[in-house]
Amino acid sequence: MDDRFSGLIGTARVEADAAARGLDVEVVSRPAANSLVEAAHLLGIEPSGIVKTLVVKRHDGDFLFALVPGGRKISWPKLRALVGVNKLQLPDASLALEATGYERGTITPLGSAREWPVYADETLIGQRVAMGAGAHGYSAFVAADALISSFGAVVADITEPE
Repeated sequence: MDDRFSGLIGTARVEADAAARGLDVEVVSRPAANSLVEAAHLLGIEPSGIVKTLVVKRHDGDFLFALVPGGRKISWPKLRALVGVNKLQLPDASLALEATGYERGTITPLGSAREWPVYADETLIGQRVAMGAGAHGYSAFVAADALISSFGAVVADITEPE
């Protein structure tokens, strides 16, 4: 885990990393949700306003983060072409936890156990979005453009409708 955040857990890691990046993040608590659509309803936003942070395993064993808006899914051909590899996959939940320090449903690049490259779908540009906040029952609101900039993320068309 990144030494700057190793003593922190959950939302505290997210907030500490955001502060270190000069990123304005609002962490809010919310009731448990059984789906992205339900989470959006609880937050009072459209499903497209929630960003899923997906951990993607590269063929060489390294990882990357894909930021995917609600209602969309990774387009594997587009992402493979952009990354320049012919094999990418979603790891199982235990490997994603090991790679990030976060459980599925809470994953965010903010405060991740390791800093992996970030790839963001171009439809996120100009939006204020909600994303995982490092712990169940919480969401982090952030300006997508500022988030993308703070990670030097690659922005491209990497998704397709679900």
